Amino acid sequence: MEKHKELTDFVSKYPNIVIALGMFDGLHIGHQEIIRTAVRKAQEIKGTALVFSFANHPRAVIAPNVAPHRISSDSIRLHVLRNLGVDVLVEIPFTTEFAATSADDFIGLMQRYFFPKYIVVGENYTFGRGGEGTPWLLRERSEVFDFRLIVCPSIMCDGATVSSTRIRTLIAQGALTKVNEYLGYPFTIKGIVIHGQERGRKLGFPTANLALREEFEHLPNGVYAVTVLYQKDLYRAVANIGNNPTFGVCDRRLEVHIMDFSGDLYGKEIMISFYKKIRNEERFSSADELIQQIAADKDAAVDALEETFHLQENISMVI
Repeated sequence: MEKHKELTDFVSKYPNIVIALGMFDGLHIGHQEIIRTAVRKAQEIKGTALVFSFANHPRAVIAPNVAPHRISSDSIRLHVLRNLGVDVLVEIPFTTEFAATSADDFIGLMQRYFFPKYIVVGENYTFGRGGEGTPWLLRERSEVFDFRLIVCPSIMCDGATVSSTRIRTLIAQGALTKVNEYLGYPFTIKGIVIHGQERGRKLGFPTANLALREEFEHLPNGVYAVTVLYQKDLYRAVANIGNNPTFGVCDRRLEVHIMDFSGDLYGKEIMISFYKKIRNEERFSSADELIQQIAADKDAAVDALEETFHLQENISMVI
């Protein structure tokens, strides 16, 4: 998959372009259906499946005080898009100047740079200044600009539309089973291992520590059954999100004890995928009591991961 960060002459470079339009934050199952539709159509016409999106969320520019947290990192999104079969990703910065672009000018921009054979959108897609553009406007303009429009219906789960907003709420609530169901893959964090206070090592359970970045949505404090991917090897693990209340409060972080692994991970990148919450964060009266609980958490994590059939298959979307 090729990636572009600015608009250029894509018409002469790629044949028979099929564009999937959207912000695609989190790339949940609704977004995946839009993109798969574009990929299938591109394959039918021996063309190019192209995703056109923005590198930053429009609300970060239009209403920064209420801009949403991100669901996944750029690298996770790239893995998902590549695994969906996308040929080209075009992600340009959303700026105040671009926010002033009218809906008709946006359509003209797509014609000038892409001249698409097909455009694929979700039924709730909006574009242009103030969100004035709709699928109905695209349908109307398709006759003038000689492209065909495919509108994908929203995916419904549990009586409501699957959306990034809904998934953010579920992440904040710690409803991990639903989060993973709506994403279509396990909620995943990538990061560089940092130095901690080495309490886990002293307790007999060494941990890899990751800082929690403020711009991302995070699960509540607690203990989770997870897997860790490091250098193409997948390990079972148990993770804690919290402030280490047993030893006094520290900065909120993610600590992961990786089973059947030994080695120095400081400064290395690992990928953590979350499958089940085991318990809430607790304050223990002694180190011995904490050690007993961590041992029980490991057993619970193993049981939880064994319940998750086709673990490698479930994670395949993001690796």
